[in-house]
Amino acid sequence: MASSARCMNMDVGMKVETLQVDPTMAGSRLDKYLVQTLPQFSRSGIKKFVEQDCVLVNEQKAKASLKLKETDRITIMLPVLPERPSPEKIPLSMVYEDEDILVLDKPPGLITHPSPGHPAHTLVNAILSYCPHIDTGDDPMRSGIVHRLDKDTSGLIVIAKNDFARRYLAGQFKDRTVSKGYLVLVKGRLSPVRGIIEAPIGRDPHHRRQMAIVETGKEAISRYEVEEYLEGYTLIEVATLTGRTHQIRVHLKAIGYPVAGDPVYGARVPFLKRQFVHAHYLGFRLPRNDEYQEFRCSLPEDLARALRSLAPHIRV
Repeated sequence: MASSARCMNMDVGMKVETLQVDPTMAGSRLDKYLVQTLPQFSRSGIKKFVEQDCVLVNEQKAKASLKLKETDRITIMLPVLPERPSPEKIPLSMVYEDEDILVLDKPPGLITHPSPGHPAHTLVNAILSYCPHIDTGDDPMRSGIVHRLDKDTSGLIVIAKNDFARRYLAGQFKDRTVSKGYLVLVKGRLSPVRGIIEAPIGRDPHHRRQMAIVETGKEAISRYEVEEYLEGYTLIEVATLTGRTHQIRVHLKAIGYPVAGDPVYGARVPFLKRQFVHAHYLGFRLPRNDEYQEFRCSLPEDLARALRSLAPHIRV
């Protein structure tokens, strides 16, 4: 592959895949075609492949905006996940630790665990560096992970250090006895001041990388309460009674109050570079003594600054 030297600078192994353009998608942009054809990769991941010369069209370098023809042949070098993720010294914000668990305040931009589109630089890589003797279980790619937060959602996440703790916590999530609270900023004046959103969530049939309200989806329940009305926006607390992918963002979009800063389901705003969703509250029973424990963390500076730009008097 002519451009493999630059592409192989990536931190993982690669495999070559060849695609023949589907006649029904002739005329599509290269990046949009790849997003549709390779749903395991994010739009930003596809963009990165193109920029790093991991994608050729008819053996030539190509721009993301290239309009494809039916006769075009696409060659792409895709990352291959290693058998085990490598430890990486990524800073962790510790909220609580004992012999069984870690409770962390995850920063925005950090993916929870490796996937084909993001094989490294994840929370799991950081955990393996901080806690090298953690029990990885049957799936080393999810070492210690019992629940997850979206990449650009900040806040509290609990990590299991051993198999006993993992099973104990997983049971609580399954039984819906874990309390989870999120601070969320939505566009518009949300009314009524409190309510329950109950609508099934599944894969969007038209956009496979997105979720949507679909009749065949899984049960999803969110409870919200207004914290404060701001100019053109509402700050709310959301408690999720289920844990579906993108649940808060999809539910709030469905009732007409999209999450501020969310580029996929919400509303882009000038004062935010990511969605305003912060997991500020987490409560569960500790594995060792079955004692119920609650944890809280404050808003990170980017979200606090966003609120102050709307209401300088607000205390955050």
